[in-house]
Amino acid sequence: MKSFLIDENGYYGEFGGAYIPEILHQCVEELQNTYLKVMQSDSFRQEYEQLLRDYVGRPSPLYHAKRLSEKYGYKIYLKREDLNHTGSHKINNTIGQILLARRMGKKRIIAETGAGQHGVATATVCALMDMECVVYMGQTDVERQVVNVEKMNMLGATVIPVTSGNMTLKDATNEAIRDWCCHPSDTFYIIGSVVGPHPYPDMVSKLQSVISQEIKKQLLEQEGREHPDYLIACVGGGSNAAGTIYHFIDDMRTQIILAEAGGKGVETGMTAATITLGKTGIIHGTRTYVIQNEDGQIEEPYSISAGLDYPGIGPIHANLAVKNRATVIPVNDDEAIEAAYELTKLEGIIPALESAHAVGVLNKLSLTPDAVIVLTISGRGDKDINTYLDRI
Repeated sequence: MKSFLIDENGYYGEFGGAYIPEILHQCVEELQNTYLKVMQSDSFRQEYEQLLRDYVGRPSPLYHAKRLSEKYGYKIYLKREDLNHTGSHKINNTIGQILLARRMGKKRIIAETGAGQHGVATATVCALMDMECVVYMGQTDVERQVVNVEKMNMLGATVIPVTSGNMTLKDATNEAIRDWCCHPSDTFYIIGSVVGPHPYPDMVSKLQSVISQEIKKQLLEQEGREHPDYLIACVGGGSNAAGTIYHFIDDMRTQIILAEAGGKGVETGMTAATITLGKTGIIHGTRTYVIQNEDGQIEEPYSISAGLDYPGIGPIHANLAVKNRATVIPVNDDEAIEAAYELTKLEGIIPALESAHAVGVLNKLSLTPDAVIVLTISGRGDKDINTYLDRI
């Protein structure tokens, strides 16, 4: 059977690849030639797994949300990535990438961040490994994620506000790539999602696949079977979703549902529903779906969630959508806010705004009552409290 995972050329179907400026060719090629050897080595696995256990606090719980299940009539389990150290799934990836950077002899780490969770996770592992850290963050996001900016500063990172474009994640990524072009030899770029040139989408998917690995084991303990009927996760770039589905992607017994940011509505132009509206294009070194106008210029996305307003999508998810392996459902700002309050009141769990989009899918489904659902809560809602309070 043909797999939905990456092929030997760095593509998921027609999506993926490495479309990069010549100055970065050597960096990317070095990474392509190194990442699998290092990540498959015993010394890397041992150190990575030890840090996930003792530093991150894995495995994260698979929690049967009884009151939420009663409301919707399905058996709903929540994969609690919000309980990781630093409050989201991002740390799974940054620990792996910094161990790789160290083995490649790199001295300086750069990153981009939207909601700030990836920036905090990168700054955290740089403090842990005593490495220089520069984080690019759009000025808009700097203002709406003040607490995460202060955390990064406290951890010793240099946060550089980006004032181009609409000053969000896309623009922060542009600046990080420019920095990498200026410092190709000593700098390692820790990309926070399953985006960017090959091998990043595959590397980040593999590092996040610990999520689905644990789901299989935990579901077997709780349900007597390894596979759920449905997996639900939110997608901006899509790393928590890639980790959630990784070990189920070729198992057709499990259906995949992805929640993307509808913003003020997909028909309003104020949206980040890339799969629903996008056309094939190139963004940040990869071929994928991109929100663009008739001339192929990238449109500015919008979402109430700083982590989801990206005009592209990981090539792994573009391929799942085009092959009908995943169902993609836009969830609007208001629906996400409502879902966040519902989860908080029913289960005592305040989700990140990103994760609230995944919860917002539940009332759009009509499934059989015996359906077993695993929904990933990718992060905790501390960083979004002001946004929640503004919307009451």
